[in-house]
Amino acid sequence: MGSQELTGNWKAGWALDLHTVWSKLLTVVTKDDPESRVYISRDFLTKYTEIGELLYLLKYRSDKSKIEPIAEIAASFLTKTRKIFPFLTAIIPVPPSKRDRSFQPVQELAIKIGQKVNLPVPLDYLIKVKETKPLKGVEDTQSRKEQLEGAFKVRDNRFAGKYVLLFDDLFRSGETLNEITDVLVKEGKVSKVYVLTITKTRTKR
Repeated sequence: MGSQELTGNWKAGWALDLHTVWSKLLTVVTKDDPESRVYISRDFLTKYTEIGELLYLLKYRSDKSKIEPIAEIAASFLTKTRKIFPFLTAIIPVPPSKRDRSFQPVQELAIKIGQKVNLPVPLDYLIKVKETKPLKGVEDTQSRKEQLEGAFKVRDNRFAGKYVLLFDDLFRSGETLNEITDVLVKEGKVSKVYVLTITKTRTKR
């Protein structure tokens, strides 16, 4: 396993790896086994990829010590393997769904990656202006689109004509990233949008 191509309405996109190796519905009582990257999540026993485990522990176990190693892997990927990197102007994190949370993993990761690759990470540029339900629980494609329509705005045209990197932690269906890319290009007049996520799920939900 390794980096995964992400397809959408952006110029090019990548996930650093898949999120999981496998996931099974629990049928017996068991426990977490960190040595083999296997964890209980809801009613499933899941084995994560190496970086998938780091993201899981950060995102769902609030282990902030995982920010540094994740950011280091992402920074190395960008600077050493992506020819487009020298042309990027900024890293734009996907705005949080729950704005009242004191800790926002996507923003914290983006900031740390930005520090490592010397790119600005403006948190005041792309904003969420409409509450949406978690898309994971919305199966109908049309309902998903309606949820996202008009949910994001840019504050100004500071990146007009520029190349930007749109960042999220986990890629599922890509619909949120598609919607934001449209906003960046149509409203923000961004020239090209590239996408980076830490991991990609095996399903689109």
